[in-house]
Amino acid sequence: MSRVLVIESSARQHGSVSRQLTQDFIAQWKAAHPGDEVVVRDLAAEPVPHLDADLLGGWMKPAEEQSAAEQAALSRSNLLTGEVLDADVLVLAAPMYNFAIPSTLKSWLDHVLRAGVTFTYTETGPKGLLTGKRAFVLTARGGIYAGGPLDHQEPYLRQALGFIGIHDVTFIHAEGLNMGNEFQEKGLASAKAQLAQVA
Repeated sequence: MSRVLVIESSARQHGSVSRQLTQDFIAQWKAAHPGDEVVVRDLAAEPVPHLDADLLGGWMKPAEEQSAAEQAALSRSNLLTGEVLDADVLVLAAPMYNFAIPSTLKSWLDHVLRAGVTFTYTETGPKGLLTGKRAFVLTARGGIYAGGPLDHQEPYLRQALGFIGIHDVTFIHAEGLNMGNEFQEKGLASAKAQLAQVA
């Protein structure tokens, strides 16, 4: 049995294409892998605080020197990181906001990209510690950006995931969603066709 961790980041609870893609993914994955466990963390419903001095203190100070706020920040980071460590498959739902990922998703990444836990520094450079995991990234975009200079989602997320050792990453883009009905239908159909193949 595998564990699938789904990270939602759309600010919208209703009418969100990335959430629609996530639900399709979960339904198809469960049908193909009925014994797997699916865990969903919704960063809009439960936002993760931005990286701050309390979290840095929790990471860097000895336990006996940490303030209550630093201990709480460390506990939160441990929880989030533990979910990633326990997962075999990671699913990131990422609508495009201003050419990049939502700030909620960036905050989550800031909590789980941790030296000594998800990556380590070696004499030859950083080394990811989360090898053997798969990741899927489901994006929703108003325009068409894949492979172009304004796509700051895919390159960044590939680098961030690769940095912690996750190199088996599949991107599924629903694009052209704000370019009229024809583009919207084509973009959704393309994304759903790719989802059907994934499961």
